[in-house]
Amino acid sequence: MPPGALAGFHMTLTIVDALRRLGGGTAVIEARALLRHVLGCDDSYLITHGDRLLSSAQQEAFDALAARRRRGEPVAYLTGRREFYGLEFRVTPAVLIPRPETERLVELVLERVPERSEADVLDLGTGSGCVAIAIAQLRPRARVVAVDAAAEAVALARENAARHGVRNLNIMRGDWFAAVPGERFDAIAANPPYVATGDPHLAGDELRFEPRPALVAGPKGTECIAAIVAAARDHLNPGGWLLFEHGHDQGVRSRALLAAAGFSRQVNTWRDLAGVERVSGAQLDPYCG
Repeated sequence: MPPGALAGFHMTLTIVDALRRLGGGTAVIEARALLRHVLGCDDSYLITHGDRLLSSAQQEAFDALAARRRRGEPVAYLTGRREFYGLEFRVTPAVLIPRPETERLVELVLERVPERSEADVLDLGTGSGCVAIAIAQLRPRARVVAVDAAAEAVALARENAARHGVRNLNIMRGDWFAAVPGERFDAIAANPPYVATGDPHLAGDELRFEPRPALVAGPKGTECIAAIVAAARDHLNPGGWLLFEHGHDQGVRSRALLAAAGFSRQVNTWRDLAGVERVSGAQLDPYCG
């Protein structure tokens, strides 16, 4: 959103006035999201009630949110909502904002878990619970377990699961596989921290508002991925899959980590809709053990 794009809301405004002041592009999309939040309405209401005057309280609330957005605060944190895989999730600054590219991880898990399967699925680093909840909803006969090390994230994921009426999901607090000792799964999904400590992107855009422990893995950026890959074989059933999200330049390193950990079947990296290498994984030999 351009600096000052939402400034100057001092006179009484209609919905249309508020939107027209912003110009075009992303600013209008973001303003619509903020107005929907302030008015508690949907887009169709904004369109059909464009001549409605904002009350002074609504205008003040909108101005306050707009000012915070100009300072870089993500719209998802301002409204407390974000859509992912066709579902709406509550989000707070305690968790990462669900992103469209992570939907690729969900797709790859669903492709490997048949629709009526009673498979056991593990989601590591669940955050808001978006990956685990999407999988649990679309595979209602599967048993899904989600893990996160942060108490705030676990509480939020449980809230989102309850909101969507998911009953085949157990959300636990723990450090990766320590939360599920001795358990084995048919599919393991993970969206771990994968940003290097000194990455300049951490200081810019919206990343500076997101929880650092959920972003930063260490000096290399692949420390959490390496830990998950190294331990995954002990938690997979024969023929089970490990799939994890990573950075745009970490595909080669991820495949090397999989090979070093003894994965030799279906080692691959998949691209997201933007053509970026986004998810890597492999299948445990069906005849192992």
